[in-house]
Amino acid sequence: MNDADYDPKSVKTRSNVSVSDGDAAELNLTVYNKPKSARREDHLRKSRPPIARMLKIHDMLRQGEYPNCTTISTEFEVSYKTVQRDLDFMRDQMSLPIDYDGNHRGFYYSKPVSSFPHVTMSQGELVALLVAQKSLEQYRGTAFEKPLQSAFEKMTSNLEEEGFFSIQELGEAVSFRPVGQAIQELRVFDILTKAVLEQVTVEFDYHKLNSPKSERRRVEPYHLGCIDNQWYLIGHDLVRGQRRTFAITRLSAPKILKQKFQRPVDFSMESMMDGSFSAFETPKPSRVVIRLDAFATRLAAERVWHKSQKIKPLAGGGSEMTLEVGLAPDLENWILGWGNHAKVLEPNALCERIASIARSMALQYTV
Repeated sequence: MNDADYDPKSVKTRSNVSVSDGDAAELNLTVYNKPKSARREDHLRKSRPPIARMLKIHDMLRQGEYPNCTTISTEFEVSYKTVQRDLDFMRDQMSLPIDYDGNHRGFYYSKPVSSFPHVTMSQGELVALLVAQKSLEQYRGTAFEKPLQSAFEKMTSNLEEEGFFSIQELGEAVSFRPVGQAIQELRVFDILTKAVLEQVTVEFDYHKLNSPKSERRRVEPYHLGCIDNQWYLIGHDLVRGQRRTFAITRLSAPKILKQKFQRPVDFSMESMMDGSFSAFETPKPSRVVIRLDAFATRLAAERVWHKSQKIKPLAGGGSEMTLEVGLAPDLENWILGWGNHAKVLEPNALCERIASIARSMALQYTV
């Protein structure tokens, strides 16, 4: 943010899963032998995961049916390209001997294949999958909850087989407890995402923190970034002629315009925020030195607050933390959060600013 805007019952998985022909047949029965309701069948066909498609293709190849991309795409109601990717993956990544027979106009196994290859997932991958699932907690109750949960279920649906460990059971060991997450409007986010991807100008109302009412903005959107659990839009403000950062929670009534634009080739979110402590873009970083007592030192050493941080131990258990960051409200709020366990030593301007805020806070509690 720049100064101008300051202010199923279980999803299951296991390691080293071997799927035999019998398992494949069982899976096919599970997938296909459903109630005869047309709506239910259509849903199953469209939602069938890649592993189920590949198991069925494996069955067709092993039985000498000579399926081709057209027949397979029709069977599964997916695109021709999707089938090509499935076959390429089976041949190149699973090393299955898939060849094409011009006379039969279809694919076949050029060598005997007794069983489907192993589907392997390491313990580390299981943990990563679990963390990804639990991280959705930070969006619980927001407009993102349902689409994110739906996407996760699609990614893990190929793991829903008996005999696997339950992710829900494993999840009892890991949890996320988000505090102060931003309230986002999915419709607004969708419109802005479309504008960023298609590089078209967007117009919206924006309510700055220090303004009594919102203003209409016209922006060339470059990037959407999530910083400290809040989403921001970065783009070129056509009215002000400058690059600006907008908190999506303070943005409303977005409208995509017809004007196209080219994102600057040298634009980089990483470079733009290189010297920032959190969400505020700052023109030049400063050397910040903070003295921490023994209590704060133990807590501060447990996390990386900024990539530039250096902690020098002092006698008595305290320390001095040095940062190369821009002076902005998010840095001030972080320092104030340590209370009397931290004291700014450098620069003087920051030291005076923190002292002024602290005095103002103390006056509010004067009886």
